[in-house]
Amino acid sequence: MRGLFWLLALFGLAVAVALGGQLNQGYVLLVLPPWRVEVSLNLFIVIAILSFALFYAVLRALSLTFKLPVLARDYRLRRKREQAAAVFQDAVRLLFEGRFGQALKRAADAYAGGTAPGLAALVAARAAQRMGEPARQQEWLEKAQAGDRRCEAAALMLEAEMHNEARRFDLAAATLARLQLSHGRHLAAMRLELRALQGTGDWEGVLRLARQLEKRGGLADEAARRIKGQAHLEILAAHRADAGQLVSCLNRIPANEREGRIAFAAARELQILGDHREAQAIVEAALERGSEAWNDDLVELYGQLPGPDLTGRIARAEQWLVTRPGDAVLLLALGRMCERQRLWGKAQSYFEASLAVDDSRDAHLELARLMERLERDDEANRHYRLSVGEKTSE
Repeated sequence: MRGLFWLLALFGLAVAVALGGQLNQGYVLLVLPPWRVEVSLNLFIVIAILSFALFYAVLRALSLTFKLPVLARDYRLRRKREQAAAVFQDAVRLLFEGRFGQALKRAADAYAGGTAPGLAALVAARAAQRMGEPARQQEWLEKAQAGDRRCEAAALMLEAEMHNEARRFDLAAATLARLQLSHGRHLAAMRLELRALQGTGDWEGVLRLARQLEKRGGLADEAARRIKGQAHLEILAAHRADAGQLVSCLNRIPANEREGRIAFAAARELQILGDHREAQAIVEAALERGSEAWNDDLVELYGQLPGPDLTGRIARAEQWLVTRPGDAVLLLALGRMCERQRLWGKAQSYFEASLAVDDSRDAHLELARLMERLERDDEANRHYRLSVGEKTSE
């Protein structure tokens, strides 16, 4: 539609010019003694327009001629930049393909070509890291920071990752501290710092950072639970020589982080230190918190703990058995406590019930020792053989 409009407008203009030329009777007289030239006004206008167009074309040709060296130089620079950009793209592609040697070579070419020198140096540093060449990686990291100050944070992140992979956790922590001072903290940097703190053994710092990451969504719930549990276990292990400090550390653990394995570790260390009453209290408190804290190791330890009030412990365990009737470990623990209390019949029934649920070596051994104590040697021998996997004939 627009083309048709312009075509009609052009035809209208042509008609107007033709009519104007017919009606125009004027002329132009040019006098240059002794010559006189008389031409029509229409012809003069046409000649003037053509002369101007010719003059403009000559000027444009001369201008382009004088600009040819500059244009040629700009063309060469543009082609060089395009080629360097293509080389940089190849370097990134090769890095993701895992062809690190070629990626390093391409990134070096892109850096030399001046295309995004900071990013090209970072690609080269990453390729050198994947090739296991820390010296070259450090060299490229320095070039990245020198080539573009905007790449400083990325270079520090890569340097911290390199130190973590090389197990130089103290250097990784120092690098991340520099990053925090200049660029603040973000989730990826916090995850790197968490790894560095684990490596340096700063378990209080691990707890603090893991909680922050969990709160900000930087760690999955299961990963956060595992990391916090490990930190609590390490802190307890550091105080295992002192029963008071061990109990104090356990009491500082929030209820939602006090897993069964943590209670087991604390109770086992207290048992070793001879504080059986406190160990018993810790096990009972953990097992009565509910199914989320129930732990077979705790149940087994409860059945093995020495100390007074066996009758009360048996009664408490039998209450647990009401809600967990098919728990083979709990049945075994009850059998052990009944045996120490010289309740031979109840001990035998609990051992046999445990075997009915799970044909375990420990239950066979306990039952064999009980039969031996009762001077029922044939049954004792049969359970000893079953404990080592030998078949018996009834």
